[in-house]
Amino acid sequence: MRLPNRLREPETGPQLSPLDVASLLSRARILQRARLEGTAPRLLRGKNLGLLYALPCDAAQALFRGAAEELGARVSMMRSSLSLESPPHEVQHTARMLGRLYDAVECQNLEPALVRQIGRHAGIPFFEGAAMPDHPAIRLAEMLGDRTSLADNQRFMVQALLLESVG
Repeated sequence: MRLPNRLREPETGPQLSPLDVASLLSRARILQRARLEGTAPRLLRGKNLGLLYALPCDAAQALFRGAAEELGARVSMMRSSLSLESPPHEVQHTARMLGRLYDAVECQNLEPALVRQIGRHAGIPFFEGAAMPDHPAIRLAEMLGDRTSLADNQRFMVQALLLESVG
């Protein structure tokens, strides 16, 4: 399964089209409303997600993991030793293995060109910093209003992104 063309991350990093923005905000508002009503949809139950990272645990990793687990997914965290200098066959082998083990993978603090290279060979959705503060989806969190906290709104945006690609 590949990301739809409109959700693929171009050479300049993650970008969202106006259609992506509208879709993500709509999904996030549905999740926000469900939370306010006291329901927790487990829409990713049975899904296995990977979190590939280069730096030790931080807030973005906790945000991604919490958002995915709240929707019922299982998240495995893996520290990456890959770099742009890694042999191509090693990157390809790792990508294929990740593609067999996970339904999607979030990459944090890895070189964007490396993330794109892994994503090309994995055959599953690959996210480049979906829970990082500078990701376009996270920046949309403020548009959800103040009925819930900014931290909750950021979680809803990550969840919406996951549901758009994995759910």
